[in-house]
Amino acid sequence: MHVNRHLKSRYNPTNKNRYAFYFSIILSFSLTDLFDFLSNLGLQKYYPNKLTLQSLLEVNKSSIYETVVLSADEIPFCFLRKLLKIDAGCRNCTQILSSSEETEDSLDQLDIYTACNSENTVHPLDLIVGLFLCADSFLQQEMALKMSLCQFSVPLLLPHCNNNQCTLMLWALREIVKEWCPHDLCQTRGFVENNIVQATIPFFSFVRLKNCSLSKSQFLNHILSCGQQNHNIFIHRDMEGGARTRKISNTLVEVCWFLPCGRENLDIFPEPITFANLRGDICESLAQFSFLYEVSNAVFVFLDKIEDKEHNILTALQDAKSKLHFVVNRKEGACEDMMSVKKTLQTLNLPNSSVKIKDSRVNVAEFSQRLCGAIKNSLLHIKHTMSIEKMLDKAIDLGLSVDENNTLDQKKTAKDIMRGISVRSIPHYKKQQLPLQGEHWKRLSQLEMKECRMIDVGTEGAEHYKAQLRAEKRHTWEEQNKQKLSQGMQDFIDILATSNKEKINVFLKWMKFIFNTHSREKLTALRNKFKEQCRNKDAKLIAEIDQDLLDSSLGVEHYMREMGLNYEVSMQSGDATDKFSYLPAIAAEMLLDGYPLELLDGDASNIPEKWVTAVLMELHKKVGEKSRLIVLTVLGVQSTGKSTLLNTMFGVHFPVSSGRCTRGAYMLFIKVGDDTQIELGCDFILLIDTEGLKSPDLSQLEDSYEHDNQLATFVIGLSDVTIINIAMENATEMKDVLQITVHAFMRMKQIGKYSVCHFVHQNVAGVSAHAKNLTERQHLLDQLNEMTQIAAEMERQPSIQAFTDVLNYDLEKNNWNIPGLWHGTPPMAPVNTGYSEAVAEFKKNLLESVGKGRSNDVSKIPEFLEWMRSLWKAVKYENFIFSFRNTLVAHAYDNLCKEFAQWEWEMRKALLSWQTAAESEILNANNEAGWETWDTLVKLKKSELSVKIQFQKNKFNEKLFDYYRKKDRRVHLIEKYKTDFFNSITCVSNDIQHSVNTKLDKVFELKIGLKKAQDIQQEYHVVIEERVMELLHDFKDLRLSDDQLREEFDKMWATATANVSTLKEQDIPAFILTQLKKNVSHRNVNENLQHIENLKDFGMDPFKTRGDHVNTFMAKVQNLCKGDLQIFADNVIETATQFILDKTKSNGDYHDSLSRDLLQRVDELVNQGYRCHQTNTQFEIDIKLHICGIAARKFLELHQRFLSNNDPRTQLEKCRHQYLSDFLDLYNNTDHCQRKANDFVQLCIQPAVEDCINRSLGIEIVDEILTSSRSMMYSSRSCFQYKLQKELLLKDDFKSFVKYICHYETYVKDQILLHICQQMEKDKTLYKLKKKNLEVVVCKLINAIKQASNFTSEDDANIPNLVNEMRKYLIKDIVIAEEAQKRSLFQIQSTCHSFTQSFIASLNTLKDTFLVEFANTEDITESLKKLAVKPQNELFERIIGCGQQCPFCKVPCEAGGKEHKKHHAAVHRPQGLGRYRHYSTEVLVESLCTTDVQSHCTFIMYGETTEWVQYRDYNTVYPDWHIPPDPTMEASDYWKYVLVRYNIQFAREYQANPAKVPEAWKRITKRQALKGLKDSFSIK
Repeated sequence: MHVNRHLKSRYNPTNKNRYAFYFSIILSFSLTDLFDFLSNLGLQKYYPNKLTLQSLLEVNKSSIYETVVLSADEIPFCFLRKLLKIDAGCRNCTQILSSSEETEDSLDQLDIYTACNSENTVHPLDLIVGLFLCADSFLQQEMALKMSLCQFSVPLLLPHCNNNQCTLMLWALREIVKEWCPHDLCQTRGFVENNIVQATIPFFSFVRLKNCSLSKSQFLNHILSCGQQNHNIFIHRDMEGGARTRKISNTLVEVCWFLPCGRENLDIFPEPITFANLRGDICESLAQFSFLYEVSNAVFVFLDKIEDKEHNILTALQDAKSKLHFVVNRKEGACEDMMSVKKTLQTLNLPNSSVKIKDSRVNVAEFSQRLCGAIKNSLLHIKHTMSIEKMLDKAIDLGLSVDENNTLDQKKTAKDIMRGISVRSIPHYKKQQLPLQGEHWKRLSQLEMKECRMIDVGTEGAEHYKAQLRAEKRHTWEEQNKQKLSQGMQDFIDILATSNKEKINVFLKWMKFIFNTHSREKLTALRNKFKEQCRNKDAKLIAEIDQDLLDSSLGVEHYMREMGLNYEVSMQSGDATDKFSYLPAIAAEMLLDGYPLELLDGDASNIPEKWVTAVLMELHKKVGEKSRLIVLTVLGVQSTGKSTLLNTMFGVHFPVSSGRCTRGAYMLFIKVGDDTQIELGCDFILLIDTEGLKSPDLSQLEDSYEHDNQLATFVIGLSDVTIINIAMENATEMKDVLQITVHAFMRMKQIGKYSVCHFVHQNVAGVSAHAKNLTERQHLLDQLNEMTQIAAEMERQPSIQAFTDVLNYDLEKNNWNIPGLWHGTPPMAPVNTGYSEAVAEFKKNLLESVGKGRSNDVSKIPEFLEWMRSLWKAVKYENFIFSFRNTLVAHAYDNLCKEFAQWEWEMRKALLSWQTAAESEILNANNEAGWETWDTLVKLKKSELSVKIQFQKNKFNEKLFDYYRKKDRRVHLIEKYKTDFFNSITCVSNDIQHSVNTKLDKVFELKIGLKKAQDIQQEYHVVIEERVMELLHDFKDLRLSDDQLREEFDKMWATATANVSTLKEQDIPAFILTQLKKNVSHRNVNENLQHIENLKDFGMDPFKTRGDHVNTFMAKVQNLCKGDLQIFADNVIETATQFILDKTKSNGDYHDSLSRDLLQRVDELVNQGYRCHQTNTQFEIDIKLHICGIAARKFLELHQRFLSNNDPRTQLEKCRHQYLSDFLDLYNNTDHCQRKANDFVQLCIQPAVEDCINRSLGIEIVDEILTSSRSMMYSSRSCFQYKLQKELLLKDDFKSFVKYICHYETYVKDQILLHICQQMEKDKTLYKLKKKNLEVVVCKLINAIKQASNFTSEDDANIPNLVNEMRKYLIKDIVIAEEAQKRSLFQIQSTCHSFTQSFIASLNTLKDTFLVEFANTEDITESLKKLAVKPQNELFERIIGCGQQCPFCKVPCEAGGKEHKKHHAAVHRPQGLGRYRHYSTEVLVESLCTTDVQSHCTFIMYGETTEWVQYRDYNTVYPDWHIPPDPTMEASDYWKYVLVRYNIQFAREYQANPAKVPEAWKRITKRQALKGLKDSFSIK
């Protein structure tokens, strides 16, 4: 580059505007060069300042796995990923990997430009400049911070192409905070902590002239690395990529700092120094050089010679004698160069001490020592130093831009909010500005803990004590509500409520910077005071200062906490106005932007539950409910690198500011990339950072161990992955931490929460560390086992003996060795590359293991919040099992029940559809084949059924396996019910198989019965058809009128049908009696049944219980005097009668399976009541005789109806008109194709279509109900109970309550039928379903006739053959009566083609007729009676379960499946509702069984001897029932309200005295009753 030729004439050193002259000759890279460079790296779309930090924090494959750089556009992001995890190797990511790393050098590479300027390489400085130009201000801060941690130089003046200017990067450097120990503080072991831009320290600049061959960067690295291992702070030509020609980084000014550690043998200089390095020669960078010269205490110029223009620039400098130093590289034979240097030295009059000459005899190390000496000498003469912050004015004077100027408005706002903080103590400032997080908030936390744990109850009694605490809590909340919002807090909220995210972020940064600056000053003063008092040993003052240190932490998080408490107080007071309702949305947006949210207030040990819930639910909405979470927590001793570990793993920042430790727990959301969501099974990783355990800040406070225990239990309980951070030098403290965490993991195991645990051993180096530390790892496991045994004893878990009983712990896979963070001695040590690499490897393996197999489910935010609330409640109550299992297990169990019910219906539906097809196939079997062939077919179908059942069962089992295998919906909480559900699958399969086999047997019997009737009909049909043909032959030559022909036909018909036989009626009562005898054969009572002549005589009169129906005297008194046994018997008879009526609604014939099923159902009912009523064999025989008498009459009616419907004479009469029509048509030679088609459709197709619709409609009605508005009601038993009880309460009808309680099955069936009728009536649903089925059947018929037609020609007249062919396609769908087909096609005279057309026309007419009939159907109940599959029965089976009721209050069991080990129900009732009364007073029992099971109350157990049993020992009498205590006082409000509402009516109904209910129950409202019902069933 060439300087303007007018330079000399325009140059005037005395001109006041000389710097403006400099700017006019600045030569910098062009906009084109910049765009070309950025385009090559794929960065052009991010220019200027569009690349954000948040976009880089996303967890994706690139951030988890190390990838090789294969293209130029991968270089920037590889660099950034490594930099964000403070990997010092990031500057090596500047070269694209070639196809072979060991390719031989070619002759082309002898060309220096070809060798150095390969397009596969980017100069590291160009890359850094390019990234800073593309990064937004927050990413610039993060990059500068991480580069500083890696001990890299950072940009001070950043070049850019706008007007050839550069920018002072003051804002970018604001985040950097350093600690150092000047030598004058060594004796007191003090240190200095300061923001690097605010620190006032010497500033030395290093620049070069154009023709300099020395590398100033290399010399600086040597100087700054003395005492440490050599570290490349500045990039130089001998580094990878450093030899490449720079494209955009010339004129860059970098800066780094030397900071002393306080040890003279390690420190090069006794005090901190800033070193600045200008890239490129000063002629190209006059503005930068001018700035550096102005702000520097010394400027070192590296040169070989000095040209005229350089001479002019240097000699124009002021104060050159005190500031300027020359570093001259003297080359052999370069006398002329030395003369140019001497000329300038003479002009400047520089002393010899300001000139350092290097010749070939002096190596780099020696010369570096001489430069060190020069720097130390310069330090002695420094009179004034300037902080980088104070350089702002100089930069503006020189026309440089300053990045921080864009943030001044936000800086002013932040300062305004914090006005007055400098003149007050931080605790006083917080009390005025942030009043809600003061003493009242802490007091509320203490009161809640006391209320939960009932601490200090005293003599006044628990209830009085609880009332006192609640009153104090109410008063404290009122006091909180009186607090006014401070102006500062209002301004803070107003700023956050604006829509400009960048301004909000800048404002929060300024708040943080100002807070940190102030806190550093205050805390430093307090620490010095603390040290002084420690020397004086004043215990009282020490304690006060210790508390002041805790109270003096102040940051943005405290303002966020106050914002949350404003919302919490407004919600608590019921004043949820618009004033604070928008705050959760603000906080949710901040969470998405990467800001942490306080989860647990460490100062008050409390959670603002309403605030946290509202914020996270807002976030849940903002992400479109895609909020699956993996929760990760780090636990460990304070100051052992927990937060650093999280920061390195994920590049995040938790609110840990200068001199302050994390208090409580904070959470932060990290987005998971689309390419990783499936692999990890989540949308976000939720990081939880906690205060360190065994904190020295808290160790002097009371209950610090309990505090740690609660914290560990809480965060481990929330986490899917827990990292236990172990620093090897803190073994004693670590033992206590392990003890705490073992307790926490054990408690989580008890409640079904399993967390993955990893132990990270920090400060362990060496390639063989993992192998050599096997002994230490084994020792750790031994310690864990020992602590587990102690914890198991304390937690009363004797079965747990080893740590592996608590967690799946692998000695190899769950232990990680991480080397020390620093590579050398801080503060000049860079971050150890081994640390970064080890953490990256740990992160990769951790996330891979989480993705492959999760022991816990992936929760979304609502589930996480529910778990959090239950967990915090348990922590407060110190009762982990009880508090967790009530709501969460109920949800998990109910979810499985819903899935199980759906799977069961899918299985039933598939097999019912198969059954329908099988029945059609059997009924369509050839009538000529005989019953042996049919029997073979039925056996074949039964074998096929077994295969189908096994297939469906395996499918069912696999779904249940998958449900547990996927581990979602918290199935780990219901692991113990797994066997019950698998047993239920077997039970369901057996029930279905028995039911279908019975149906197939009945169809077989029906086929035989129909065959008998049809054989009789066939005999007469043959005779009639022969007579018709004879008449045609006799009258063929005569011309008779139709009337004459009818007369002759009537004579023939009377003669032919004169002696038609009928079907013989069977002795149905005798068949039923036979089944009864078989049923009771094991009772040895057949003698009692021998003399029964007619079973129909039984069951005519009401059944009466007698004294000989029970054995013991007390049972006689209880059951006969109080009528309990009579009520039980009536219920059994009512249920059995309903069963009989359901069976008689079909059109089939009687079959012995009907009696067997009936007697089996009666057995179930009698056995259920045995324990309560102590009935004997006589009762069983008498009640079965009574029921079988009813069945004998009803089943006989069924049989007689079947005989009537299939009577041969009746069936023949139905054919009379058809035969007459055929006779007339044949005689008259009339074309009767359409009439015959109509007859075929009416006689054969119409009943077949109707039957087909009725066979499939029941299944579709069930599907309709399960997908309608009532689907939730039938999704599980608990949902059904909730809806049913809600309807009962809203109906407010006493008789309905009595029927529900005393005749549960009948009431439920009635309600199901009512629901079906309502749903079918709604929007003409039944009509639509019938129409859909009709269209399907008609379509099948048309397709079948068309397919059959393909086998015939147009003039083919064999129509019966055509119809038989058609039937083959319909064998599993439609049952066409074979005899009716023959009759309707008798002597048809037409072609197949004509018949097909006529058939289709008749079919369409039939379809229209059906549609009119469907539309006019009003009685839905009658329609339901005709269905083969009764939808009401299927729905009843779905929700009735095992049918058992609580032995005390008669609440029905809600357990899933039928084969469960324990019966249970969500809500129990006052026992009086189940007819329980006090023995002596006849007063209905008001207490709930859920209350009594905790007490010493007793109940009477009738047996061979009467005994009183304590309720708490109910399991000895009723071992198959689980009756837990009510979780809350409100759980049974519903039934308390019902008892109070109808107390007198229930007493009258039960012939008892009204219950004596507590006064508090009388105040329960209907609304409270409904709320209690909703809460009890966990309905949201």
